[in-house]
Amino acid sequence: MGTQSKSRNETSETDERMNVNSAISLEGVSKVFKGRQALNGVSLTVESGDIFGYLGPNGAGKTTSIRIILGLLNADSGTSSILGRPTSTDGIRQKLGFVLEADGLYENMTAYENLAFFAKIYRVGESGETIGRYLKMAGLSERSRDKVGTFSKGMRQRLALARAMVHNPDILILDEPTAGVDPSGQIEVRQIVLDMAHAQGKTIFLSSHNLDEVQRICNRIALIHRGEIKLQGELARLQTEMGGGKVEIETEEPLNEGVLSRLKSLPGLELVSQTEKVIVIALDGRTSTHDVIALLSQNNAGIEQVKKRQASLEEIYTTILKEAEQK
Repeated sequence: MGTQSKSRNETSETDERMNVNSAISLEGVSKVFKGRQALNGVSLTVESGDIFGYLGPNGAGKTTSIRIILGLLNADSGTSSILGRPTSTDGIRQKLGFVLEADGLYENMTAYENLAFFAKIYRVGESGETIGRYLKMAGLSERSRDKVGTFSKGMRQRLALARAMVHNPDILILDEPTAGVDPSGQIEVRQIVLDMAHAQGKTIFLSSHNLDEVQRICNRIALIHRGEIKLQGELARLQTEMGGGKVEIETEEPLNEGVLSRLKSLPGLELVSQTEKVIVIALDGRTSTHDVIALLSQNNAGIEQVKKRQASLEEIYTTILKEAEQK
């Protein structure tokens, strides 16, 4: 498993680095803090239109990566680029919006005043119409004249997202946007992120410990551990690859013992699990999925659906980190 996941990562990196017009690219980035290797040759690519999940335990290097992408830190070696241009290029930060762990809002200013202030910083003007539109996006129109100090954590995060959008950037960097937010607030923040990506065409780089959230909204991921990328690629593909080649079959009625016995007799077939109307099987190549379907059809099994079993993001995360710890 360890060798396979490494090759999978290397292959995807090689293919992805060929695209010089990517939204975000880190190539061989390393960074040392006081003798500690925070990043060790990190390479990753975020394509335009991605909702990209950046995963890893505390201290893995996620925040350092983000600071280098934002130009707040310089890498000791390697390159960082935004939309095909070096991060240090004049004006490139105008293409980025961000929400970091500390929201950076001014508590004694109203929601409207916060957005107006940051609009001036980004030199986009204090347009009441524009600010009103982003307050509406954040669901805060009715609280626009209230001081931020009176806001809940979820409301602050929604306002921080609106602030990150006020200059209409192409790319949004979000560091734990739902940390400390209650479940209903998480749903609201998640919906804003999805709207940014799909309705407004923004590229999202999302660092999060919330695996369920990442699995729900991200199309691609990278997993970093001890300053090194251990896995990256399209989430659906990784889920299928790491599902172990298992096939899930749902039938109209539970399979009787005779049919199950005939299934088990097929060469290279293992019955992994069985619930009332669903079986999960593993095939080693000697028997194909088509062979299984044919047998069930001949026995009038009433097949409802057949699909490859996908590993959950939690299973992927746990497996890769366990392998990394054993090295």
